[in-house]
Amino acid sequence: MVGLSGGVDSAVSAHLLKQQGYEVIGIFMKNWEDDDDSDYCSSNVDFVDAAAVADVIGIEIEHVNFAAEYKDRVFAEFLREYQAGRTPNPDVLCNAEIKFKAFLDHAMRLGAEKIATGHYARVREREGRFELLKGLDDTKDQSYFLHRLTQAQLSKTLFPVGELRKTEVRRIAEEIGLPNAKKKDSTGICFIGERPFREFLNRYISKAPGPVKDERGRVIGQHQGLSFYTLGQRQGLGIGGIKARGAQRGGGEHAPWFVARKDVPANTLWVVQGHDHPWLQSLALDADDASWAAGQAPVAGHYAAKTRYRQADAPCTLAAGANGQFHLDFSDAQWAVTPGQSAVLYDGEVCLGGGVISARA
Repeated sequence: MVGLSGGVDSAVSAHLLKQQGYEVIGIFMKNWEDDDDSDYCSSNVDFVDAAAVADVIGIEIEHVNFAAEYKDRVFAEFLREYQAGRTPNPDVLCNAEIKFKAFLDHAMRLGAEKIATGHYARVREREGRFELLKGLDDTKDQSYFLHRLTQAQLSKTLFPVGELRKTEVRRIAEEIGLPNAKKKDSTGICFIGERPFREFLNRYISKAPGPVKDERGRVIGQHQGLSFYTLGQRQGLGIGGIKARGAQRGGGEHAPWFVARKDVPANTLWVVQGHDHPWLQSLALDADDASWAAGQAPVAGHYAAKTRYRQADAPCTLAAGANGQFHLDFSDAQWAVTPGQSAVLYDGEVCLGGGVISARA
């Protein structure tokens, strides 16, 4: 059973599996119902695209509603994290709880042997264990978002486009006449889509305005609520015209402002000038709620890690702790390490797993 999203990657995945001799059934997952008829996120449009793809490929398609599971397992946690002042990554949780749990369970109940998605990643079996590997197209690799998958989930999963580059996926789609061959890639998470993020959160989280302070403790503005800001954020601070007096660390008086710290107890947003300001640099982090795709926690030692998607692998040293906690020390300072985001560990092309960043240093 292939998760057909309406996009080109899952469509080509279904085609490739059929070419390989599998009996393929498409599953369209509806994960969000609130304001689903809005301009920002309409699953109806995506379902029409998915159904058109299924028709061209010659497979059945089933529409499955996981909105209740999504709200309970993903969105509730998303709101809890934002209210606590952290910045969660709902795509990581969605993969672990919906696409590779609710969907996988549904597929197994219907008698499927495997599930497949259009993610750019790979699975390799070695000596009875399953390794999660990066996608061969390093510009599209999505292993970061899949690091919480378990051995049981990986054993039942196929990633057909993980062996391909995006340009090749587009070429195949055009060659076989898929109606969505040129459909642009989706951005963001479905329940937010392209809408202004602050406008969306306003509906679920109450505003608690407070002071915006610079590194010397001067109040230079007012924030709308700490939940609406993330570390490293540059846009939407409302202080663009304010200049610093005298030279600032990391930038001159005309340098842009960035969110550097969030003091939840004091309801204070701290900002600094300059992309390279010391407050935005971290040489270490702590993480908890670890989940190891490799099936077990890696031994302490030298690895590479990503603290955000689309970041180059950064050399680091792992010190494993108890109760799902671990500590990473980096060779070079990492920019805007953000509590709530995922720190994901790699050994070459193998994604070992990771955890949720709890603190930085």
